[in-house]
Amino acid sequence: MHKIVLKKQLSHDMFWIEFEAPFVAKKAKPGQFIIFRVDEYGERVPITMAGTNKETGTVTLIFQAVGRSTMLLSQLEVGDYIQDVVGPLGKPTHMEGLKKVCVVGGGTGNALAYPVARGLAEAGVKVDMVSGFKTEELIVLKEEFEEAVDNFYLMTDDGSAGEKGFTTTKLEELIKAGNDYDEVITVGPPIMMKFVNEVTKPYGIKTIASLTALMIDGTGMCGGCRVSINGETKYVCVDGPEFDAAAVDWDVLIARNAYYHEEEKEERDHICRLTGGVRHYE
Repeated sequence: MHKIVLKKQLSHDMFWIEFEAPFVAKKAKPGQFIIFRVDEYGERVPITMAGTNKETGTVTLIFQAVGRSTMLLSQLEVGDYIQDVVGPLGKPTHMEGLKKVCVVGGGTGNALAYPVARGLAEAGVKVDMVSGFKTEELIVLKEEFEEAVDNFYLMTDDGSAGEKGFTTTKLEELIKAGNDYDEVITVGPPIMMKFVNEVTKPYGIKTIASLTALMIDGTGMCGGCRVSINGETKYVCVDGPEFDAAAVDWDVLIARNAYYHEEEKEERDHICRLTGGVRHYE
């Protein structure tokens, strides 16, 4: 059991929680994830850690209450307990030898991009962060990014905050302006990451994508998170979650991630009827 010690609501369905998990906090590195269960009847849910504190033995999660388990997690309060946590899992973000990196986050992927961008900056890497959202009311972590990185660029599809346009537009603008990036790291919807790679490809900039995939056991045994990398089958939970974006078969990944959309919607609607939906906090 893991006690929740801090909870914040970042937007209408985005939450920040910190909970006690000293053994995980001691070993975790940026880019790695955990698998949690809300209660003894819960499903196993993978999620990238937004941060850890070795001194307090706590782990931070930033998540969107969009599925059954994350909606139930959003209902918990400080003092409540998460049933169990497994981790850290996956390979940490590669940082050795990097001097200047651009991190590109899209939508809820910004929550996963945050620990990567911050970890790079703390390692002495110069970090430009391009953060994209559909509209102003969905923006999260703006202040946190501004504090963590060297340059922060905010994009919204409708121009309601920051600059109007897509993350890929800003990325290409920065490259054309002469920024010599050792690497671009992208986290967000697969279609966005696919096009980030299309932007960097002509310039020969290595691009790393942090993949999300259907995941069950987190050990590579179930095969649920398999992806095609350069025509070979890899597993996000043990071989990733970060891969060379140029090697990813994006069409296969996008199709696999859509397999259970209808079932997820039915379960989400069921939980909304039982709980009244996501609670809102002042």
